[in-house]
Amino acid sequence: MHASSTPRHPVHQIVEFILEIDRLKGVTRKTKPLGLERYENSAEHSWQIALLAHSLEQYAPEPVDIDRVVAMLLVHDIGEIDVGDVMVYVEEGRTERKAAERVAVERMFAMLPADRGAAFLALWDEFESGDTAEARFAHAADRAMPVLLNLANNGQSWRENGIAYERVVGRVGPSIRAGCPALWTYLEAELLRAYDAGWFGGGA
Repeated sequence: MHASSTPRHPVHQIVEFILEIDRLKGVTRKTKPLGLERYENSAEHSWQIALLAHSLEQYAPEPVDIDRVVAMLLVHDIGEIDVGDVMVYVEEGRTERKAAERVAVERMFAMLPADRGAAFLALWDEFESGDTAEARFAHAADRAMPVLLNLANNGQSWRENGIAYERVVGRVGPSIRAGCPALWTYLEAELLRAYDAGWFGGGA
């Protein structure tokens, strides 16, 4: 049998996938890590929100499978490897971007053994639909982390990109309130303090 027709070992498939998603470390976001001049990347963001969600488990408004939440958060931005990152406040072209991300994750998850690839794709779809308690909790963590960094960075990305207070509250508030009300109660007060301190762009 020719070597090229030999089925790849499942471990080989997993290694190839893991090396492919290493490229997520090169996807730059708009928020800077605390104390650093560079911008964070999407792999760092995914790790941090997974740990944020795990730490906040007791504040989920309904019971969640935290392992599924964490797995969801670890895969939810993988499509950005092909598509890139766009700030959550940018609504234009969102439908097209999400369709392109779906194509991207299908390509990458297909590198895995079929059962594992299908499981990851189902998690990605669940996050995107936002219909389960786990997905809502995951969305809350995803929306909250850039806010937390901006609050600790004197509004760095809000000021750099002209993002007004009303735009922040309107875009992230509903998801955080629905997925983790206790977290929104905390953030709502902090955002008002940031507004008073002038940490927003766009004249607000």
